[in-house]
Amino acid sequence: MRVSRWSAAMAALLMTSLGVTALEAQTRKPPYYASISASKARMRTGPGRNYPASWLYVRADLPIKVVDIYRDWRKVEDPGGTQGWMQVGLLSDTRTAIIQGGIAVLRDQPAASGRTAWRAAPGVVGRISRCARGWCYLDVKGRGGFVEQARLWGVAPDEDMN
Repeated sequence: MRVSRWSAAMAALLMTSLGVTALEAQTRKPPYYASISASKARMRTGPGRNYPASWLYVRADLPIKVVDIYRDWRKVEDPGGTQGWMQVGLLSDTRTAIIQGGIAVLRDQPAASGRTAWRAAPGVVGRISRCARGWCYLDVKGRGGFVEQARLWGVAPDEDMN
């Protein structure tokens, strides 16, 4: 009995540290965007450790799209369109996005007339803190700016977030 209480407490602590309550993790309806929290995460062909691994991701914060749920497994899609299953403990609700297309201009305000703060190459991943009216604030290791939402994978085209 004591071991199961300890296990439950540790699971709750882990979920809380990931920014997700146990209830949220079980009731959130796909599709939704999330990110990989682990520095190494295996994608599997099915929802269980007995299924073979199809990919090994070594890029924490990579945005993913959750498309289905089965118990503590999530069927995810990566920015390249590859789908497979990951354990929920490898994922985070932290919103991230990846630059797509050519070099993206990050601006000091959410408008095309804003001053260029810096530029980001395709494949650069950053954390999103807010999106509105077609612009998102993207932070890449402490350097941030507003980027056109259409240049990002990891946020829906019409999604607003605070």
